[in-house]
Amino acid sequence: MNDPMDKYKLDLRRSTAPPNHIAVTSLYSVTAPAHGTVTGVKGCYSPPYAAGGLQLRLDFLADGIEIEDTGNLGKRDCGLLYAGAVWRPDRIVRRGTYHWLKEQGLVSLGVVSELVPLTGRAGFVLAVRVTNRCGRNIRLDLVPKLDPGSVRKVPLGAWNFSPPQGGQAAERLGDRPVWENGEMRITLHNDRLSAEMEPGQECVFRIAVVMSEAGNADESQTLNTLESTASVEARLAEWEAETEERWRSVIARSEAAVPRIETDIPGLEAYYHRSLISGLICLWDHPEFKIRPFPVTSGIDGGGINNYPWDAAGYVGQTLTMLLGSEGWQQYLRFMEEGGIDRHICFAPDGTGDEPFAYSYSLWAFFHFAWSSCSQHGDGSHLYPVLKRVLEIDEDRLPRRGELLDYGNHHHLLEMRGSGYEHVVASPNSERAWCYDRLADLAARLGLEEAGNWRAKSARIRQAIQDELWDGEAKWFRSLYPDGHEEIIYSIQAYDALRMGACTPEMESALLSHLREGAFLGECGVSSISAEDELHYEVNDPDWSGGGSFGGEGPILAQTLWEIGRPALAWDVLKRHLWIGNRLPYIPQEHYCDRPMAPSHKRANNISGMAGAQAVIFGMAGIRPQLDGRLFIHPQPPEEGRVSILGYDFRGHRYDVHMEPGNCRIVRDGNEIYHGVPTLRVVASNHEENVDTAGSFMII
Repeated sequence: MNDPMDKYKLDLRRSTAPPNHIAVTSLYSVTAPAHGTVTGVKGCYSPPYAAGGLQLRLDFLADGIEIEDTGNLGKRDCGLLYAGAVWRPDRIVRRGTYHWLKEQGLVSLGVVSELVPLTGRAGFVLAVRVTNRCGRNIRLDLVPKLDPGSVRKVPLGAWNFSPPQGGQAAERLGDRPVWENGEMRITLHNDRLSAEMEPGQECVFRIAVVMSEAGNADESQTLNTLESTASVEARLAEWEAETEERWRSVIARSEAAVPRIETDIPGLEAYYHRSLISGLICLWDHPEFKIRPFPVTSGIDGGGINNYPWDAAGYVGQTLTMLLGSEGWQQYLRFMEEGGIDRHICFAPDGTGDEPFAYSYSLWAFFHFAWSSCSQHGDGSHLYPVLKRVLEIDEDRLPRRGELLDYGNHHHLLEMRGSGYEHVVASPNSERAWCYDRLADLAARLGLEEAGNWRAKSARIRQAIQDELWDGEAKWFRSLYPDGHEEIIYSIQAYDALRMGACTPEMESALLSHLREGAFLGECGVSSISAEDELHYEVNDPDWSGGGSFGGEGPILAQTLWEIGRPALAWDVLKRHLWIGNRLPYIPQEHYCDRPMAPSHKRANNISGMAGAQAVIFGMAGIRPQLDGRLFIHPQPPEEGRVSILGYDFRGHRYDVHMEPGNCRIVRDGNEIYHGVPTLRVVASNHEENVDTAGSFMII
């Protein structure tokens, strides 16, 4: 029977991720292997505890012969040699070898370590399996060396985008394996550190490092008083199993909530799973956090253990709401509202808002998540006053230029490193128009006369975008500054205006003409700035300044293209990202578009990476839940293979969408309800119908 974890694992010998991007999380603690070692550990974070400089080194003695594990890159006897690793959601498994003919005879050991972050307690356990290949009896001793470094207890409200820094060095308390600095205690546990080994015998050793409050004797410290080594061994094995059990539960729930994929297109299935796990590793579950699960932006490297609404609710709101479920989505929406979505760019684990300003894309993200959730789970008419207030906030606080709003400088938009995409811009003004259309839909459901007013306002905003921001000569949008300065910046953000219905057919054709090699498209993804834009393009800041893109940006562009009925171009964009499935353990904050790599100086993961799976479900398969309980399905298969999306759960029914070139099948609860040429279908509770349409539909 296949292990459900297997579809998410990655042989790190194939990985092109920077070494500092490799880590593992229990959704409670996160830790990382020391690069190039078989057993070394570097850093651990588990709010409120931060020990980024912590280092655990493990050396071995075989019949008194010292074998170091330092990742030595020299020649001759360099100690234990690293032979590869496998990343799994719950652990990192490393392999190593030592094989030297010494004066005493052959010394040959096989070593496998499993680094497992703890759940329910702060820290990690390291399980080390050693095989005696010497051909004779040996005595093996393990020598752990722990340097806690500077550690801090960081209030939950102070966790933000960067990993916590600073703190004071922890000092050892006498001969005890305990270190303290006044705020934190670091305790080293082990079951046994020596064994008499027969030829071919394997012995397992477990070592754990636990962080707690200084002077506090919690459950972890009672291990020092257990009567036998066997009791300690059992307890450490239990801790290890707890993380595995948690991850198996998380995966089982997610695979029940999000449809699975079957395909014969090389790389697509691996990419889909890599995209999904990129979201799952961001759903932290901690009893002291404001909500559970808490969708963090990043977290795997200790940074971004906080929530940015644009990343979570904006980019992947459609997928996130399936994972959170019918109650969880409402909890997250209240979390953002009560935390001050109108006043803060992001939120700490305790709900504290960070940076006192309303980020320009946060309010759209909030609105988009609410609409996606209500469409997925049920009528959201009760949210009408909340969503109306959210829109009014921007209308009241921002300067106006006719129907358009001035969103300010880079700090409030894309944080580029040169002037260009600032002030009056097509996006998020186009998102604003979309929001007014959705507000009109809700008002109409409630029988409110103001529905017409909202619809008219949306139309005026779109018209203003076309009249004032479109440059017919450049065939692109301009940015307007308060002093009259204008910029033409070929930013990928312009395609949001296309998705939100702000473009005429002529504008659409002009925008799409730039989706080609040498402009926005690279072999390994999309560029956030066109490579043809000599004023603004660079390669050292890929997410918004060129040479690559933000983790979720390429898939969202593909989803947009499917939504507007451009399936060939959509697939051309998405397939450029398939390398990620077999090269990275999870999708980083950003990656390059001209080579299969990610910049080492940015966050190692981002929840927006889940946009890849979302693009396949809601773009390629064309699944579109409606507020009134209808379900639109418009498959748009690629021209090179078969794809099935299985088990989409909607209002008490489960749907399968089978696609191949020129043909599709739609199945509800095991019964085929359509088989034929892919067209837009409307599937309700008890019937199915064709729709007379040109074949495209916007995000609704």
